[in-house]
Amino acid sequence: MAAFLLFVFVFTNHLISGFSTQLPPPIYGNTITILSIDGGGIRGIVPAVILQHLENALQELDKDASLANYFDVIAGTSTGGLMTSLLTTPEPHTNQPLFNASTLIQFYKELGPHIFNQTSGWNPTYPGPKYDGKFLHNIAREILKETRLQDTLTNVVIPTFDLKTLHPVIFSNFKVKKVPSLNAKLSDISIGTSAAPTYLPPYYFKNGNTEFNLVDGGVAATNPAMAAVSEVIQQLKEENPRFKRHTKILLLSIGCGIKKAEGYDANIAGQWSQGFWVQSGLSGAIYDYASKDMTHYNLATVFPGLQSPNHYLRIQDYNMDPSMDSLDNATQVNMENLERVGKNLLNEQVLRMNITTFVPEKDKNDITNAKALERLAKTLHKEKQLRLENKLMEKRGRPFIENDAIPLGRSWSS
Repeated sequence: MAAFLLFVFVFTNHLISGFSTQLPPPIYGNTITILSIDGGGIRGIVPAVILQHLENALQELDKDASLANYFDVIAGTSTGGLMTSLLTTPEPHTNQPLFNASTLIQFYKELGPHIFNQTSGWNPTYPGPKYDGKFLHNIAREILKETRLQDTLTNVVIPTFDLKTLHPVIFSNFKVKKVPSLNAKLSDISIGTSAAPTYLPPYYFKNGNTEFNLVDGGVAATNPAMAAVSEVIQQLKEENPRFKRHTKILLLSIGCGIKKAEGYDANIAGQWSQGFWVQSGLSGAIYDYASKDMTHYNLATVFPGLQSPNHYLRIQDYNMDPSMDSLDNATQVNMENLERVGKNLLNEQVLRMNITTFVPEKDKNDITNAKALERLAKTLHKEKQLRLENKLMEKRGRPFIENDAIPLGRSWSS
């Protein structure tokens, strides 16, 4: 079954993929472009729908466009890490990505029920995780084969967490030369970042002499946007010759949807026992919400007030129906509902996070997410054309002018 579905996905993708020109490095342009995809299990269908809209908008300008050929960095945690690998793994004969956004949606809808196929007889007291992970491990290896981190079509940043060292492990192309042990197979990285505790087993593998004992990257960064931005800033500080020192950063960050948080009165919570905190899962939920809010807060260092519509766009459903909040509800009905959430999200107004109240607010320009993505596509296309032109000038022996002030077109929300 897995082999047959893999053939269908890859064959379909080859029919609709062309030969898009690869993106020259940022030294030839004005802006470093980053795509970040949150973790969320089967809810990965939501960002897949958003990415499909962006890809379609890019293909209106460049019929052979793929996301890997328009972003300098693609980052993903957990399900987002798996998507990152699928979008950036090259097909050997065409050097185009094995998957595009449309086939990502098919991937989840066809394979989701097999990935989340409950271990027979399992219940919360059963030793081991809810799912054995065998199908996910097999399909990841079949699709990604021997592809390693250094082989991706663009730079990737995939957070994981090592249970033995109790430290995050950030798999990043930028670090491969300095830390060769990070140049692992994408299949191993994808399995590791997706190993959500209690759902899927921790994942052990060796790369050379280095051992990894990995669990879900969401333990370290459910939203990997800050990790991706940090990797880029490190390159700028280290004066990577492929990056201009004063280059701007453009970030598209996509969430998998979360249900509205419900708080508790301190006087009531003060009466809860330790057992209640553990059994209810509230302690973990609190840390999860806090971690996501702190990502927004820290990003404000790069994007002051998160009010920079030219350079930062976050698309997230902050009020998802609780019935769809589960990481592993891969029923046909729920997956169709998640696809509908993504489509509805496109028609909703852009939201900006208020980092004082941590409440999302409607963007003052009254623009939908779909329109913002379409304008972002134009910005990405102009940036790529600028880089191609500058690279061609250099090839012809004419030095190109480095001008950070060259306009990239209209604001996404103006």
